[in-house]
Amino acid sequence: MIRNASSALIPLREAANLLSGEAAPVAPATVTLSAALGRIAAGAVIARSALPVSMIAMRDGFAVEAASVGGASAYAPIFLARPPPWVEAGQPLPSGTDAVLPPEGFADGMVVADIATREGVRGAGDDVAGNERLMEAGTQIEPLHLLVLEAVGLKAVDVRQPLLRVITAGASSLDTVSPLLRRLIARAGGATEAVRAQGVRDIVEAIRGGTADAVLVVGGSGFGRSDHSAAALALAGEVRAHGIAMRPGETTAVGSAGGRPVLLVPGRPEAALAGFLALGRPLIARLAGAPDRPPRRHVLVRKIVSAIGLSEVVFVRSVSDGVEPLGGAGVPLSRLVQADGIIVVEPESEGFRAGEEAKVWAV
Repeated sequence: MIRNASSALIPLREAANLLSGEAAPVAPATVTLSAALGRIAAGAVIARSALPVSMIAMRDGFAVEAASVGGASAYAPIFLARPPPWVEAGQPLPSGTDAVLPPEGFADGMVVADIATREGVRGAGDDVAGNERLMEAGTQIEPLHLLVLEAVGLKAVDVRQPLLRVITAGASSLDTVSPLLRRLIARAGGATEAVRAQGVRDIVEAIRGGTADAVLVVGGSGFGRSDHSAAALALAGEVRAHGIAMRPGETTAVGSAGGRPVLLVPGRPEAALAGFLALGRPLIARLAGAPDRPPRRHVLVRKIVSAIGLSEVVFVRSVSDGVEPLGGAGVPLSRLVQADGIIVVEPESEGFRAGEEAKVWAV
């Protein structure tokens, strides 16, 4: 069902379905590991071989067969006809050895310290077993993932990276919101192309242009005389809903154009951020084939009061004993900058008491 500005505000969940319900994961692409950080794995990554492939030294020392020198001590040394081979940490053990004696364990041709089998060594497959799953599809690739992928010898990985066309609508020369959203898109695993448009025809062409997988229009989503984004989307494609029961961000709109989802967010920082976190980031996850980012439960140190009928987005910051609400609609930039999470108060709730647990989504 298509809603317009004169209709009642639609629920946030319905808006999310209108925007992302038909979105499908983008085609995978193969990138080198140096370009994979932050992107979303397109499929499971499986180790082709064990790591290490054979027993290696975990420390510098003398490679020995433990059974032949076990029980040695300074008071009961074991004489060896020839010095045992020296190995450096990370080197394969010579054939016939299964432990690494520390440097002080061999002196004057004698073993003077006890040692057990596999002491000071790492066996074949101890780090990574052959055919072990290193990463599941939909995983955002982090530095530790790259550590193990490089260690097993991989040079490239298949990823999905949605491309979003970010259109700044309006005449303002100072745009701080679009750069913020582009950075958040990159953090979510997406890529962006930036466009500035002014007036209905320019915004229409910007929405229709490019080869992005989705479009995000920043600013001009309201109902004022200088707000043209919704009218432009109606000409470029389809407005599925304009006016969402969410605060801040009531004038957010969702639709489609040229077969790709389009999200319009207000130009106010807190409203744009709320609209992006509630609607844009889940869309990126859907396009990347990734699961929605799960919330964590935290204790509120102060109460949150919310109006029935609206999904209220409240920005919070972490403190030693929980999270502290910073505000929602109209929150000053000096407080918004402290936010590291959001709480979405459901429309049927009047808020949370101090000391109560709430779901917190990371910013």
